[in-house]
Amino acid sequence: MEENKKYKPLPIGIDNFEMLITRGYYFIDKTFLIKELLDKKGSVNLFTRPRRFGKTLNISMLQYFFENAVNYDGQKQEHAYLFEGLQIIKAGEAYLSHMEQYPVINLSLKSGKQSDYELAFACIIDEIAQEYERHEYILKGDTLTESAKEKYIRIMSLVAPKAEYYKALQFLSHCLEKYHGKKAIILIDEYDIR
Repeated sequence: MEENKKYKPLPIGIDNFEMLITRGYYFIDKTFLIKELLDKKGSVNLFTRPRRFGKTLNISMLQYFFENAVNYDGQKQEHAYLFEGLQIIKAGEAYLSHMEQYPVINLSLKSGKQSDYELAFACIIDEIAQEYERHEYILKGDTLTESAKEKYIRIMSLVAPKAEYYKALQFLSHCLEKYHGKKAIILIDEYDIR
């Protein structure tokens, strides 16, 4: 009789790629999605899949692959280890050369599903502010003007006028490009919330 096999737990409710890999959850390797995206060379890509298909997990995977992640102190955070042994590693240098190379904005609009516009707007600007906070390290650099830093802080602190939130993603993208020297990748989840 075969000894008890150690089974990996199912990732029920897990939508964070790092958590899925580091905690040893069962995982169907979908990393060739990265190769497909790079092959298409599209400036905008739309993923339409049924509910519970793993879109949020795939967005998290894309973030960990592409992001030149920097912590609050300006230190680079390595995430390449998350992809060891996965299909994308076998795709070749043309694809791996994109790993950890870009600033990434990852925004979920899920909290925007509210009973009225004002509450939905408040929830979405809170999500935007959290993404600004995640990239707060750029304020320590010298690539932004003082007025840009002040605007950044207003948006991050949720005290900016409404008009500044209307273009907040564009502004964050611009700030990240100035800091990193590369255009930002913007990932938007739950874009179809009503």
